[in-house]
Amino acid sequence: MTSALFEPITVRGVTVRNRIWVTPMCQYSAEQQDGMPNDWHLVHLGSFARGGAGAVFTEATAVLPEGRISPQDLGLWNDAQRDEFARIVRFIHSQGAAAGIQLAHAGRKGSTFRTWDERRGTVPADDGGWPTVGPSAIAFPGYEEPAALTTDGIRGVADAFAAAAVRALAAGFDLLEIHAAHGYLLHQFLSPLSNTRTDSYGGTLANRARLLLETIDAIRAVVDDGVPLSVRFSATDWVDGGWTLEETQTVARWAAEHGADLADISTGGNVPAAHIPVGPGYQVPFATAVRAAAGLPTIAVGLIEEPRQAEQIVATGLADVVMLGRALLRDPNFPLRAAAALGVAVDYASQQYHRAPIGPTTP
Repeated sequence: MTSALFEPITVRGVTVRNRIWVTPMCQYSAEQQDGMPNDWHLVHLGSFARGGAGAVFTEATAVLPEGRISPQDLGLWNDAQRDEFARIVRFIHSQGAAAGIQLAHAGRKGSTFRTWDERRGTVPADDGGWPTVGPSAIAFPGYEEPAALTTDGIRGVADAFAAAAVRALAAGFDLLEIHAAHGYLLHQFLSPLSNTRTDSYGGTLANRARLLLETIDAIRAVVDDGVPLSVRFSATDWVDGGWTLEETQTVARWAAEHGADLADISTGGNVPAAHIPVGPGYQVPFATAVRAAAGLPTIAVGLIEEPRQAEQIVATGLADVVMLGRALLRDPNFPLRAAAALGVAVDYASQQYHRAPIGPTTP
């Protein structure tokens, strides 16, 4: 049987073996609060590569220390972090998967407790926290007020993304993603709810998108033309007066003109009071709408949990790739199980597990 889900996809100079990719998922597991990946990240990410995923993306990886979400988040602001990531990338490649990294800056949503901590809000300095920054001095509800970035500070953010991209490629990563979603710094600039600046980085849509486009430009200036670059957007803030699908479509088109190759479409995250109608595949229509308007291949995310559901999304052109999170946490072998369910023979099931095959394989 043929399957759109298991057709390889080529983006610039990189060919990925299938359309089931691992979405970035924060692990809050950097033990020394130094942004360093460790054995947890090796096993966590490596299990998805062994399980048949096409591309395995790291969690949101901070380009600056103050860009972390929590003190336990990963970072890529120094060469020691680069070298630890290289070990993980080598294993991902050894299993036939592509390695992707999501580069991020949390902005006003930084310096927070990890999700399973009983405490909420901003981490005190004595516990490893730090002062946060944002486009404007507007706090995310329940967090401390950020300092509004200066113009020099804004330029420093774009430069930090570019420096992290260079380190990522030196570590062996194949695909880069800019995190401009979920209420983190670049999304904060995009949304009028968090950006009330009156200079060239605020007000009009072009001004609010300026930092994102400058970040794309900064990365494209230092990486090879064959390197694919994705941008994750929240397609809507889900509240009146916030960031909208129509604005996402426009900025995604601008992003493509500046050198982005994929639009990874999620929603929400910039305000806590949004009413989001969650259900299976609830964000897929946004990916479809951006794909149609911006002329960019898109990645769909959000409660994609069954093989035939994923196949239908790709086969009918609703999106070009699906990214899975919870489904892969429950079963890192989801891609192999999906191949079996769809009757597709694949040649990348681990030989070490040959006593427990999952569906048909080729020699």
